[in-house]
Amino acid sequence: MSSPWKVPLVDLASSHRELEDELVGVFRSALASARFIGGPMVDDFERDFAALCHVRYCVGVASGTDALRLALHAAGVGPGESVITVPNTFIATTEAISQVGARPEFVDIDAATYTMDPEKLRAYLEGQCRREGSTGRVTSKRTSRPVTAVVPVHLYGQMADMDPILELAREYSLIVIEDACQAHGAEYFSAKSGRWLKAGSIGKAAAFSFYPGKNLGACGEAGAVTTNDPELAQRVRIIRDHGQNKKYHHLIEGYNGRLDALQAAILRIKLPHLKQWNEKRRNVAEIYNELLKGAQVKTPIEPRWSQGIYHLYVVRLERRDEVQKYLAQRDIQTGLHYPVPLHLQEAYLNMGYHEGDFPVTEQLAREILSLPMYPQLERAQQTAVADALQQFYDAEVVGRRVLQ
Repeated sequence: MSSPWKVPLVDLASSHRELEDELVGVFRSALASARFIGGPMVDDFERDFAALCHVRYCVGVASGTDALRLALHAAGVGPGESVITVPNTFIATTEAISQVGARPEFVDIDAATYTMDPEKLRAYLEGQCRREGSTGRVTSKRTSRPVTAVVPVHLYGQMADMDPILELAREYSLIVIEDACQAHGAEYFSAKSGRWLKAGSIGKAAAFSFYPGKNLGACGEAGAVTTNDPELAQRVRIIRDHGQNKKYHHLIEGYNGRLDALQAAILRIKLPHLKQWNEKRRNVAEIYNELLKGAQVKTPIEPRWSQGIYHLYVVRLERRDEVQKYLAQRDIQTGLHYPVPLHLQEAYLNMGYHEGDFPVTEQLAREILSLPMYPQLERAQQTAVADALQQFYDAEVVGRRVLQ
């Protein structure tokens, strides 16, 4: 089915048409084997995705939310603790924290990269926490809970600045779990180690989502935990499967969080194409940067330490809601990622945060607009987007002159 939009925000059907014969073959294999849960299809994908991320272990799970929840659980984060993250992310980040019994606490983002600001993390640890003399660990003054972990989010396909975050984590005895749900194949240059590191290989563990719209997307829900820690990987395997290490022998209470075999096989078919798809996305981003030069639009900044994979192409602009409506009238679909910061969501009113607590995130939420972004996006479509943006602001200027 063709999209009703002249320029859709995403186009999942194009990549599926390219791989249709292989994907149909996967369905037939699954039907023939009747191995729908676990088995070789899952094992093979876990091995291949671990190799992509340059880690020793990958454990497939049912969703990106499960991946982060199980990674935190397996790392020992639990009830009565606090976990630091950012308010500019999808709610799955904080749901996972809450679901292990911990409480999310926020630090603001960097105004250029939209990811966790290491200086604001430092200010939080120094000013809003107190050190426990015997252990050197910290307790939140806000909640009186021990702060045990930090979850930096690699947002929109760009990496958070991990070196200073890891240094603070070491100083304050914090576990680092990467939220890499939008960062499949993204890279970070670590000045400390002098090399490029893959998303998912930097913290104690990382969570990936394979929701259909991701750069590497399943045909349904799917996720994975990556790590170099064999004990953590084994704990995730046990937790995802009702706490059992073999059938009907339960070491702990766990969850039903398994990756089904069909989704694993689909992901494995797509995996060899991910690098090329990411390169095409980077090319699309470069064309946008060129087309939008001189426009009243702030384009994404890719810092020197990030090799982004442009899961989203997010611009900042004035009169955002009017612009979005104007583009929609011209059959150009856009998105908002994310219009309401987490600390202002109704679900978290009981946390006691208020408007003004995280000003960078709040300003961003008023100005962001996600433009169409997918590997098959054509230059002519991008030109239509850029022209429409320019026409909106040209009309605004003309309107001001008439009023004068």
